[in-house]
Amino acid sequence: MKKIFLITLTACLSFPVVAQTYKGSRHTSTAEEKLNEQYCTGLFKTADGTILNLVTDPARGYINIVSWMESRVAGLQVYTSKTGLKVPLLRGGVPAIYVDENPVTVNYINTMNINDIGIIKIIKTPFLGGFNGGNGAIAIYTVLEEEEEGPGAK
Repeated sequence: MKKIFLITLTACLSFPVVAQTYKGSRHTSTAEEKLNEQYCTGLFKTADGTILNLVTDPARGYINIVSWMESRVAGLQVYTSKTGLKVPLLRGGVPAIYVDENPVTVNYINTMNINDIGIIKIIKTPFLGGFNGGNGAIAIYTVLEEEEEGPGAK
């Protein structure tokens, strides 16, 4: 009886040790993780969000970036004001909007050139990185210089 108890105890204690694996440096980053590392800093880097890459998926045929985002982000609604201004809504309210991590107005993103935008990070959860972040945030990053030049330039 004592042998059975010791064997059972040893098997139970050794199972968690055997079941753990070390991934080490074999972890490969996804494309979203690489873009997050490349563009975002501080609280923008740590916040979970959806990243849209406009370098590989350009917004051709759209007048402004808000119209393009409407069909690509779940939960994003676009309200068009009487003056024709497109206002993005997350969680029923206007999110905080940033361009290169600087706060901007809705008017500014409606007039931005779509070809200047590299990525967009949509943070649907409350964003504590600035004012008006209770409804989430939209962080727009302009194209980096090395992407603008393209391969083989210089």
